[in-house]
Amino acid sequence: MMKEVTGEEEEKHFLPSLSAVAALLRLEKQYGTFLVLLPALWTLFIASEGRPDPLLVFIIIFGAFLMRSAGCAINDIADREFDPHVDRTKERPLASGRMRFPQAVAVFVVTVLFAALLTLYFNKLAIMLSVCCLFFVILYPFTKRYVSFPQVFLGIAFGWGSVIVWAAVRNEVAVPAFLVFLATATWAVAYDTIYAMMDIEDDLKVGVKSTAILFGRHVKEVVAVFFAATILLLIGVGISAGLGLVYYISLIIASAFFVWQVLLTVGGMDRETAFRSFKSNVLAGFIILAGVIGNYFL
Repeated sequence: MMKEVTGEEEEKHFLPSLSAVAALLRLEKQYGTFLVLLPALWTLFIASEGRPDPLLVFIIIFGAFLMRSAGCAINDIADREFDPHVDRTKERPLASGRMRFPQAVAVFVVTVLFAALLTLYFNKLAIMLSVCCLFFVILYPFTKRYVSFPQVFLGIAFGWGSVIVWAAVRNEVAVPAFLVFLATATWAVAYDTIYAMMDIEDDLKVGVKSTAILFGRHVKEVVAVFFAATILLLIGVGISAGLGLVYYISLIIASAFFVWQVLLTVGGMDRETAFRSFKSNVLAGFIILAGVIGNYFL
C-alpha cells in the first residue's frame, strides 16, 4: 500500500536544506563579495567626497552581498552539468544532488528580488543601471561555454557597481566612475585568471574556457599586463578626482601585492598557491579603500 504524503512532507521535499542554500550562496566564502564591494566603496567615498550617506553605505554593502550571492547561484545553475566532473566543484549542492534545479532557481530569484528592493532608494538613473548589472551577472556563467575570455565578462559584472554607485550619489556618470569600472574589470581579469589556474586540467576535460587556458605559458605576462592596467587606470581615477598623496601611497602598496602574485605564476601554480594569491586581492582592495578614505581625513 502506497504511503500517503502529507503536506508537511511535500513542503520539506520542495524546500532545500539551509546548509544547501548556504553552500549555493557561498555564505562561508565571502572573498567574492569583498571583490564586488570594494570598488563600489572606492567610488562611493570619491563621489561623496569622503562623507557618504550612511544608509547608502548599508545598501551598497548588503547589495554587493546579495548580487554576489545571486551570481554564485546562477553560476551553479549554469554549470550543473560540468561541476560533477571537476574536483573543486563536485560537492556543490546541484552537482552533489543536495539541491534540485527548481530549488536553485527559486533561491536565485528570491536573492535578486531582495537586491531589487534595495534599489528603490536609488534615483531613476541608478535603478536603470542596476538592471544592466543583473544582465551581466546572468550572462557571465554562460560565456564559459562559448568564449575563451569569460573573465572579461566577470570583470564587467564586478565593475558595474561603480557606475551604479556614482549615479546613485550624483545622478550622473562621470569620468572617475568610468575609470573605476575599467580598473575593476582589468583587476578581475588578472585575479580570476589566477583563480582559473586551479582548474585548468578539469576545465580542459569538460570543455570550460578561461583566460588561464587561452594564454597558456604566457599567462604570467598577461596577468602582469592586466595588473599594470589596473594601477594605471586607478592613477587616472586619482587625477580626475583630485585625490592626494595618501591615495597614491595606497596604490604603491597594492602594486606590491600584484607584483607578488605575478612572481608566483612563474613556473605554474598549484591549487593552494593560486587560491592564496587570489585571496590576497581582498587585502589589496582594502588598502586602496584606506587610501581613498585617508585622502579626505589625513
